[in-house]
Amino acid sequence: MATTQLERPGDGGLSARATRALKAVPRAWNRFWRLVSLYMPKRLYARSLIIVIAPMIMLQSVVAFVFMERHWQTVTQRLSQATVRDIAAIIDLIETYPHDADYANVIRIAQDRMQLKVDLLPPDPLPPPGPKPFFSILDEILSSEITRQINRPFWIDTVGNSNIVEVRVQLENKVLRVFVRRSQAYASNTHIFLIWMVGTSLVLLMIAIPFLRNQIRPILTLAEAAESFGKGRPMPRDFRPRGAEEVRRAGFAFIQMRERIERQLEQRTAMLSGVSHDLRTILTRFKLQLALAGTKAADTQALDQDIDDMQSMLEGYLAFARGEASEDAGQFDLEAFFDKLREEAALRKRKLSTVLVGDPHVHVRPNAFARLLSNVVGNAFRYAKTVEINANHGRGSLLVTIDDDGPGIPPEKREDVFKPFVRLDEARNLDASGTGLGLSIARDIARSHGGDIVLERSPLGGLRAVIKVPA
Repeated sequence: MATTQLERPGDGGLSARATRALKAVPRAWNRFWRLVSLYMPKRLYARSLIIVIAPMIMLQSVVAFVFMERHWQTVTQRLSQATVRDIAAIIDLIETYPHDADYANVIRIAQDRMQLKVDLLPPDPLPPPGPKPFFSILDEILSSEITRQINRPFWIDTVGNSNIVEVRVQLENKVLRVFVRRSQAYASNTHIFLIWMVGTSLVLLMIAIPFLRNQIRPILTLAEAAESFGKGRPMPRDFRPRGAEEVRRAGFAFIQMRERIERQLEQRTAMLSGVSHDLRTILTRFKLQLALAGTKAADTQALDQDIDDMQSMLEGYLAFARGEASEDAGQFDLEAFFDKLREEAALRKRKLSTVLVGDPHVHVRPNAFARLLSNVVGNAFRYAKTVEINANHGRGSLLVTIDDDGPGIPPEKREDVFKPFVRLDEARNLDASGTGLGLSIARDIARSHGGDIVLERSPLGGLRAVIKVPA
């Protein structure tokens, strides 16, 4: 029983460690793929090239490794075995006929039959071993075969750039020097295989790269058209569905979606324009009837004010619903617009400072963008004494920051002010001409350009409006 009690904690510890190890595997795998995605290219063209090239490189690496490991090494070993066997046969002839003073017959047989150049040198010591090459199958295999078949002191030189390999073998009273062609002991045609492998890879890449570019170009064109639509710009003139069937289907779906959205906008605008016209007619009749009615002046003035408020709200709502979708994109001059704002600030007795960094000309819908800035800056003029505007145009985007020293907006209500007809009466004074649509229209215009408006706390103590749009 005691033994069992001692084993249980160990089993529990082992099980807990195994559980922790199993839980760590998915986390490590996720970290690995996050690291891979961090360094992977982000564009579709580059990723497609990797999909084509990576398997090709892996396949060729495996084939080259197998070829080097099996074919090249095996052929080299057999050639080296045959060469060393010939050298051993020459040594046997020399030792079998020791009385042949000049060994002319042995040298002749070696040269004619074995393609070896043989010399007999005085019994001097062998040269010191030379530096071993970093990677040489011939040096390894030839040395091992001489040791196995001849088993005598020897010296070889395979490092030279020539096509000759020199072998020296220490005999009893002489040194045998043999010159062997490198091709006799070494599979020297390997570079042909490598050249063919690399050459075919280059040919495949030359075919694959233009094909991939042609397949990806329609996707990039579709992305450009969608981006232009999101920014409220006209569709590129040369846009038409091209490429693979799936890309064509996406292109046709985008065109149909764009047409449906444009029809809905036109129908909404036409309907609201008709409603606005009818209601304005009714309001005009109300005014006429009030003018003809014999009521008191105070009552008439109050009713006239209500009718004016209703008409102002109606016009503001129509402007909000209509937007500026039908306006074409063009150049908008920020410097000229800031000059107008400075004139307006002087008339309203407000302190205004402007800073512009980058190109003053931006590519937007001019009238709509002017209305966006006017609505936001107009709110700042209405509720603050000091206004600062900083505009930064660069790297394909325009960032406009508007700070004021007014009462500001509580953080929990900063999103509510973008809703139509929402006014923070408890925080601001009522304005007779306000309808609660200024910021709604401004955000609608910003988003139609592919951007947005965000409200923050200003360093001046009031409100900061950050406008960011692609330009």
